[in-house]
Amino acid sequence: MSNDQHRSTGGGVRPNLTSLSNWVIPPIVRFWSYLFFEIISILCTLLVLYTILSDRALRRALHNHIIIVLLFIGLIYEITNIPWILHYNRTGIPMFSTTTFYLIWVFLDYTFYSVQIALFAWATIERHILIFHDKWVGTREKRLVVHYGPMISIILYYLIYYSIIHFAPFCENSFDVFLAGGIFVPCIFSRTFLGSWDLIIHQFIPTLIIVFSSIFLVVRVVKQRRRFNQAITWRRHRKLTVQLLSISSLYLLFNFPWTILIFAYQYGLSEDIFSIPLVYTAYLYYYVIFLFPFACCGSFRDLRKKIKRRMLTRVNKKRPKNASQLFITRTNNDATVKRSGTNP
Repeated sequence: MSNDQHRSTGGGVRPNLTSLSNWVIPPIVRFWSYLFFEIISILCTLLVLYTILSDRALRRALHNHIIIVLLFIGLIYEITNIPWILHYNRTGIPMFSTTTFYLIWVFLDYTFYSVQIALFAWATIERHILIFHDKWVGTREKRLVVHYGPMISIILYYLIYYSIIHFAPFCENSFDVFLAGGIFVPCIFSRTFLGSWDLIIHQFIPTLIIVFSSIFLVVRVVKQRRRFNQAITWRRHRKLTVQLLSISSLYLLFNFPWTILIFAYQYGLSEDIFSIPLVYTAYLYYYVIFLFPFACCGSFRDLRKKIKRRMLTRVNKKRPKNASQLFITRTNNDATVKRSGTNP
């Protein structure tokens, strides 16, 4: 797998872009760039998760729940799929040469990448509810249906769907193209409508929801501010909106071009036009995973303050004495030395 290119193109389309990909973006470039962002992304993810989960107010805030879930999904993706990609880009061969490993690899890639897109698409819709219809989540029963229900349903749906697609013996998957560096497409996608279903329902529509729901949220918030002109409400709405837009920009920059190209190719775009742009977009869409924790950290003002406070606390704990104590100690020591020096 050129490994930045084994996602579904739907309907059994298999553009073999391996040699072109290696020419446009050499494997060594992909390896070092992915490795760098992998390391700092994991560290940032752990820091953000620790900060949120250790603070009761942040942990219980409804708008943070889906962020926590997405951070965990990204972390799992980064400690499984990304290291396998790094190994392939460095050596040119998979980490393990067994059919079971190939199936697990593509299952995790399809499932977790699709889940995080679908969950964030729901997050853009839920943000409208939390800002404009907070009574919908005003009781425990309502929160169970409106808040927790969709998250759990999305995760279960994708786990079950892709388990059936990859592990049920409907047909025999061939990994020849996959091992040669091409795009893996489950065999069932080439024989049924499921290829188009995967492309449209799991990639194209969630991406459009993210884009348009985010734009619509900004419009609604601005209109409400002009209508009511309430400073306190505006500050709260602004915080929730900025958080959403910061993360939405990642999907707009790194996932949206890939999705549009694949969709256009599936329905008639010439391969001569599509090949080189697809190589770049396929390389870049992993940066949604890499940069997600930084977008979270940057958009949470309270989170940034808490991280700074924790870091300063740790630094101060490592200092045995503050500056004034150190000055007094040194002065006393100097005086002692002088007195001892004057005595016979």
